[in-house]
Amino acid sequence: MSEEIGGELVPNSTRELDIDGEIDVMIEDLDLWYSSNQALHGVSLPIAKNRVTALIGPSGCGKSTLLRTINRMNDLIPICRYEGKITKGDVVITDKGADLVELRKSIGMVFQRPNPFPKSIYDNVAYGVRLHHQPTREELDRIVEKSLNRAAIWNEVADRLHDLGTSLSGGQQQRLCIARTIAIEPDIILMDEPCSALDPIATAAIEELILELKKDFTVVIVTHSMSQAARVSDYTGFMYLGRMVEFNKTEKIFSEPDQELTKRYITGRFG
Repeated sequence: MSEEIGGELVPNSTRELDIDGEIDVMIEDLDLWYSSNQALHGVSLPIAKNRVTALIGPSGCGKSTLLRTINRMNDLIPICRYEGKITKGDVVITDKGADLVELRKSIGMVFQRPNPFPKSIYDNVAYGVRLHHQPTREELDRIVEKSLNRAAIWNEVADRLHDLGTSLSGGQQQRLCIARTIAIEPDIILMDEPCSALDPIATAAIEELILELKKDFTVVIVTHSMSQAARVSDYTGFMYLGRMVEFNKTEKIFSEPDQELTKRYITGRFG
């Protein structure tokens, strides 16, 4: 079914969404409001385990809002309320009694702009580990080195671990933030436009890292760059006006989309 909104025929979120392999998170019939303004309309989306799912669409379409529902970050906004269901295995993420500390430990977040703590490189990575565990110094050293290695930055910072994280370049800071996220061994990494503040060389490094990360983690990325979505993701959801217009394998979305609205967006004939 479709709905005419502002002269556009916008398809409703489809309910028949298939992926290959295991579903890590399932979003079902999600509606979300900021005060009286509805930002998401009946969004359904399966997120595949150990795959990269990209969310694309114009500014204000609900991509980041949807991303933030997956680890309940929208709960920090007093005027935000939502209906619908998000599940991860047998855990109902949207349940009011959900343990948000454990939830955000298992579902990490990397933001649009690098946000290292005003601490050393070592302490940036160690911070969350100390918060959730009581490792020995030897265990902590191993975790920090392993996390920086997995974030493909160890070789650049191994001899300067006590320098401030903020002293690094923008691309290095973003990889440090990724190392900080994976240090506590989440299952899922959410990335909200992680390359928007980076130059092309740093962007290429982050994209290469994302492809490596999916071997161990499920990744969901919001991006304004359709070429980036095409390069790094396995599945893509196209959103418009708070609705999931189309979701499919990335190759299908970019080569043979089912919806005319999707085709217009990816070919630049939008608006």
